Amino acid sequence: MRVVSPIAVVVGAAGSLALMLRDHLHSPPVLLVLFTGWMLLPFVALLFAQLVFSTRWLATTRAVLYSAMLVLTVVSLAVYGVAVFGLRNTQQTFVFLAVPFGSWVLISIAAGIAAIAGRR
Repeated sequence: MRVVSPIAVVVGAAGSLALMLRDHLHSPPVLLVLFTGWMLLPFVALLFAQLVFSTRWLATTRAVLYSAMLVLTVVSLAVYGVAVFGLRNTQQTFVFLAVPFGSWVLISIAAGIAAIAGRR
């Protein structure tokens, strides 16, 4: 999982960006930049945690991080795919705003689990 998780995060970020651009290509440039930053930030945070901090963590803490990376990637791509190919236009923008928020909730839960698991 140590090798697969960062690759999955990069693929997930690229796929999410591609789906967002496919859906919002004709949006104003400032809005595209804001959406891109908001959408990619959870991926960047997890990748940063894995590359910079995880070497000092216990194996159980790293396992939680790797699992969160995989779950974030799969869920984000699935939800964005449904939004782009299956929802009406009025609901798509909400999805691209809500999924990153949900990603931060997932990251927070994973950090809490990792903290508890690391104490044992």
